[in-house]
Amino acid sequence: MLTKEQILSANDLDVEKMSIPEWGGDVYIRPLSSRDRDRWESQVATTTGKITYDNLRAKLVARSICDEQGNLLFSDSDVEALGNKSAAAMQRIFNRLLEINTITDEDIDELAKN
Repeated sequence: MLTKEQILSANDLDVEKMSIPEWGGDVYIRPLSSRDRDRWESQVATTTGKITYDNLRAKLVARSICDEQGNLLFSDSDVEALGNKSAAAMQRIFNRLLEINTITDEDIDELAKN
């Protein structure tokens, strides 16, 4: 059985390198923390029971692109600028983030219901 200290000290936000040809190089991404996933979900869920797709990808990417040590490069104030970047590049990163964060179509549907 894991102890509290073991759980809290576990490095479970491993950084991963991705090649982004549209940007001419590589970026690092990391999985969302539980808090960041909750914040992302609250950003994209509306009070009317629908999902807002306005900068949906940029909102997730901003919470995941980091340096080699896992320090985030972007904040919520950068979402608009990220939203103006290549759709192909953003989709590539977004798809990988869906995978590593185990965000499924059912999760998105559930957000719309709640």
